[in-house]
Amino acid sequence: MSTLVGKHIVLGLSGGIAAFKSAELCRALVKAGATVQVVMTEAAEHFMTAVTMQALSGRPVFTSQWDSREANNMPHINLSRDADAILVAPASADFLSKLLHGSADELLSLMCLARPLDKVPLLVAPAMNREMWSNPATQRNVAQLRADGIYVLDVGQGDQACGETGDGRMLEAEEILEDLESFFSPKLLAGKAVLVTAGPTYESIDPVRGLTNLSSGKMGFAIARAARMAGAEVSLVAGPVHLATPRGVSRVDVRSARQMLDAVQQQVGSAQVFISTAAVADWRPANAADQKIKKDGSGQTPQLGFVENPDILATVAHSPRAVAGELFCVGFAAESHDLLAHATAKRQRKGVPLLVGNIGPATFGQDDNALLLVDENGARELPHASKQELAVQLIADIAQRLG
Repeated sequence: MSTLVGKHIVLGLSGGIAAFKSAELCRALVKAGATVQVVMTEAAEHFMTAVTMQALSGRPVFTSQWDSREANNMPHINLSRDADAILVAPASADFLSKLLHGSADELLSLMCLARPLDKVPLLVAPAMNREMWSNPATQRNVAQLRADGIYVLDVGQGDQACGETGDGRMLEAEEILEDLESFFSPKLLAGKAVLVTAGPTYESIDPVRGLTNLSSGKMGFAIARAARMAGAEVSLVAGPVHLATPRGVSRVDVRSARQMLDAVQQQVGSAQVFISTAAVADWRPANAADQKIKKDGSGQTPQLGFVENPDILATVAHSPRAVAGELFCVGFAAESHDLLAHATAKRQRKGVPLLVGNIGPATFGQDDNALLLVDENGARELPHASKQELAVQLIADIAQRLG
């Protein structure tokens, strides 16, 4: 369940071509379970109509501080008092300057100034030309706004409407939504560093063939996202998957089990939690061919010898830091049957305090799952739900175990 369910968000639009993204953002907020009250500046109305935003939010849009729909003619007071947050997207360079100096010459800036500071947080998503963004004046404004307690989101990088390319684009709607969900998430792992592995590994037979499995990496990526939302500094070591990196997560891409082990060993020294979600191949070909192995018409199959891959989870779990209790290790078991028995045996064999089991064929590539948490006291089931919901529950469980 999104952290935005039941939240009331005031979505402010200042002037800028990025206002077209605000329509998608408004729709995403409503879909996530929030109610949205749109407030637009006069400049914003040159880029997006109030009719569009009213249709998407399901509420009348406010554009003027003199709006007579408010009985006391004080929309700048009334609209902010029930808000869980004010989000200005896009926030132009001019609007950021207004916020810094406390200017209040129209409804949106007036409302931001009049909001209860201890109850209604203010988030802004900057949007402007790359030269405007890099200008020292803008950077000074952003630094001071952050010092004043205003949550200034990052900017995107890429092609701009003016034809130039660089920093300053407003983040995409899904990125802003993820940042807002993270903002409202309890910071159960604040100050912790979490290392997650995800996806399959690929073991080459020859330049065009290899051994792998059906893991999509979705569960591991969901866990990385949930850990980041819980306030952790998250590193993700990913096998060959086609998934976007969660916001704020550092990612390293690998292919083989040995590459994954190397990447884990390089990063695990600074982690307090290691979550081994990846479906690592147990074996690899003893000798990968330099060229494609071709049929010769004899009907004979090639003879492939195999060697065992390194056990990443066991290697980390038996490291001095893990043995000393400085590193909490969580393993995953993807089984095809007898989940409880296999997961229990694997936990004992790997020497980890927590083993998370699931039925691999039922979950590989899917958006949902069911998990079985196995520790020294027995087992507890996390019932069938979306992988993201399960990831949030798992992170909360790990945080509780860490105290």
